[in-house]
Amino acid sequence: MAKDKRTYRDRAEYLKKAVDKRRKSLRLMAVRYKGGKCQLCGYKKCIQALDFHHLDPKKKDFGISESGTTRSWMKIKTELDKCLMICANCHREVHHGKTQLFAVRQIEK
Repeated sequence: MAKDKRTYRDRAEYLKKAVDKRRKSLRLMAVRYKGGKCQLCGYKKCIQALDFHHLDPKKKDFGISESGTTRSWMKIKTELDKCLMICANCHREVHHGKTQLFAVRQIEK
Protein backbone atom coordinates (compact mmCIF):
# COMPACT_ATOMS: atom_id res chain seq x y z
CA MET A 1 0.00 0.00 0.00
CA ALA A 2 1.38 3.41 -0.98
CA LYS A 3 2.14 5.80 1.83
CA ASP A 4 0.08 9.00 1.86
CA LYS A 5 2.43 11.82 0.87
CA ARG A 6 0.09 14.66 1.83
CA THR A 7 1.24 16.83 4.66
CA TYR A 8 -0.83 17.82 7.67
CA ARG A 9 -1.25 21.24 6.10
CA ASP A 10 -2.63 19.69 2.87
CA ARG A 11 -5.16 17.63 4.82
CA ALA A 12 -6.15 20.61 6.97
CA GLU A 13 -6.83 22.73 3.87
CA TYR A 14 -8.85 19.91 2.31
CA LEU A 15 -10.97 19.57 5.47
CA LYS A 16 -11.56 23.33 5.70
CA LYS A 17 -12.77 23.37 2.11
CA ALA A 18 -14.99 20.33 2.68
CA VAL A 19 -16.62 21.92 5.76
CA ASP A 20 -17.12 25.21 3.89
CA LYS A 21 -18.75 23.35 1.00
CA ARG A 22 -21.07 21.46 3.38
CA ARG A 23 -22.09 24.64 5.21
CA LYS A 24 -22.95 26.34 1.91
CA SER A 25 -24.93 23.31 0.83
CA LEU A 26 -26.86 23.21 4.12
CA ARG A 27 -27.61 26.93 3.89
CA LEU A 28 -28.98 26.51 0.38
CA MET A 29 -31.12 23.59 1.57
CA ALA A 30 -32.38 25.72 4.49
CA VAL A 31 -33.29 28.63 2.22
CA ARG A 32 -35.17 26.29 -0.12
CA TYR A 33 -36.89 24.59 2.82
CA LYS A 34 -38.22 27.95 4.05
CA GLY A 35 -39.51 28.99 0.62
CA GLY A 36 -36.58 30.82 -0.96
CA LYS A 37 -37.70 34.36 -0.15
CA CYS A 38 -38.36 36.76 2.72
CA GLN A 39 -41.58 35.74 4.40
CA LEU A 40 -42.43 39.40 5.03
CA CYS A 41 -41.57 41.30 1.85
CA GLY A 42 -40.71 38.62 -0.72
CA TYR A 43 -37.06 39.62 -1.24
CA LYS A 44 -35.09 36.86 -3.01
CA LYS A 45 -32.17 38.46 -4.90
CA CYS A 46 -29.32 37.26 -2.67
CA ILE A 47 -29.56 34.29 -0.29
CA GLN A 48 -26.78 35.71 1.89
CA ALA A 49 -29.17 38.57 2.74
CA LEU A 50 -31.77 36.14 4.14
CA ASP A 51 -31.75 35.54 7.89
CA PHE A 52 -33.49 33.00 10.10
CA HIS A 53 -35.42 34.74 12.88
CA HIS A 54 -36.55 32.65 15.85
CA LEU A 55 -40.17 33.40 16.70
CA ASP A 56 -39.66 32.44 20.34
CA PRO A 57 -36.09 33.00 21.60
CA LYS A 58 -36.81 30.75 24.61
CA LYS A 59 -37.23 27.75 22.28
CA LYS A 60 -33.99 28.45 20.39
CA ASP A 61 -31.57 25.53 20.69
CA PHE A 62 -28.92 27.04 18.41
CA GLY A 63 -28.42 29.72 15.78
CA ILE A 64 -28.66 28.35 12.26
CA SER A 65 -25.36 29.94 11.15
CA GLU A 66 -23.73 29.87 14.55
CA SER A 67 -19.92 29.74 14.87
CA GLY A 68 -19.20 27.68 11.78
CA THR A 69 -20.63 24.50 13.30
CA THR A 70 -22.20 21.96 11.00
CA ARG A 71 -25.10 19.89 12.20
CA SER A 72 -27.24 17.17 10.69
CA TRP A 73 -29.95 18.24 8.28
CA MET A 74 -32.61 16.81 10.62
CA LYS A 75 -31.42 19.01 13.53
CA ILE A 76 -31.28 22.05 11.26
CA LYS A 77 -34.76 21.35 9.91
CA THR A 78 -36.16 21.04 13.44
CA GLU A 79 -34.61 24.41 14.32
CA LEU A 80 -35.84 26.00 11.07
CA ASP A 81 -39.40 25.05 12.01
CA LYS A 82 -39.04 27.52 14.90
CA CYS A 83 -37.98 30.34 12.57
CA LEU A 84 -39.13 32.72 9.89
CA MET A 85 -36.82 33.41 7.00
CA ILE A 86 -36.68 37.15 6.49
CA CYS A 87 -34.34 39.49 4.65
CA ALA A 88 -31.73 41.45 6.57
CA ASN A 89 -33.71 44.70 6.27
CA CYS A 90 -36.92 43.17 7.63
CA HIS A 91 -34.92 41.40 10.34
CA ARG A 92 -33.45 44.70 11.55
CA GLU A 93 -36.90 46.32 11.45
CA VAL A 94 -38.36 43.46 13.53
CA HIS A 95 -35.64 43.81 16.17
CA HIS A 96 -36.11 47.60 16.31
CA GLY A 97 -39.91 47.32 16.60
CA LYS A 98 -40.64 48.88 13.19
CA THR A 99 -42.27 45.69 11.81
CA GLN A 100 -44.65 43.42 13.69
CA LEU A 101 -44.77 39.66 13.18
CA PHE A 102 -48.30 39.05 14.45
CA ALA A 103 -49.83 38.43 11.00
CA VAL A 104 -46.97 36.14 10.00
CA ARG A 105 -47.26 34.15 13.24
CA GLN A 106 -50.94 33.50 12.46
CA ILE A 107 -50.01 32.20 9.00
CA GLU A 108 -47.28 29.93 10.44
CA LYS A 109 -49.71 28.30 12.91
